[in-house]
Amino acid sequence: MEMFDSIFETAASETNITPMSLIIAMGAGLILGLVISLVYMKTHESKSPSLGFALTLVILPGVITIIILLIGNSVARAFSLAGAFQIIRFRSAPGNPRDIAYVLFTMAVGLCCGMGFLLYAVIATVILCGVMIVLDLAKFGRAKSVAQLLKITVPENLDYQNAFDSVLQKYTLSYRRVKVKTVDMGSLYELQYRVTAKPDLDEKEFIDALRCRNGNLNITLLLDAPQGEF
Repeated sequence: MEMFDSIFETAASETNITPMSLIIAMGAGLILGLVISLVYMKTHESKSPSLGFALTLVILPGVITIIILLIGNSVARAFSLAGAFQIIRFRSAPGNPRDIAYVLFTMAVGLCCGMGFLLYAVIATVILCGVMIVLDLAKFGRAKSVAQLLKITVPENLDYQNAFDSVLQKYTLSYRRVKVKTVDMGSLYELQYRVTAKPDLDEKEFIDALRCRNGNLNITLLLDAPQGEF
């Protein structure tokens, strides 16, 4: 026990922190990070957010809190930690702007906790989480219609250049052919369109109208197509 007491006393003398202040600051950072993570999962546009990212939002404020507490007023420690972080290379794919905003949010909360401004951290979390929830409920910035990927298989003897224009004009707000490729050893063509459907689209009626033009071959409408498909 004397050894542990000496370790804590040495750490406190070098960083001006005590075990209790460390526990309180880290606990506050983790709790606020959990709140932010819950709001992120609630407001995520796909309603199926990344588990790894959600966990990161919980842990990140606690990590930032430890870093700030360890740095204290020491310029040497600040430069040492900056050099250590330069060695790290992040291998994950970059997130969308909303994910980046949440990362900066949790970092700011961690900085507040590490510097001892716990009340400011709570106020910032409540206000910004409230703003995120309100914007999500108001569907701020969301398009009324989402772009979809339409794949139409046609026989090789069909002149497909303008074969589907009248149908697409009737059932979509906009459309654009993005790819043409051969399938089944070149005996068929597959046309790929980027379409923005009308809000009141009857999908069955739309597909039936297309089937009358393509000889009842395969038609695929991807409702949630990956961005790379376009």
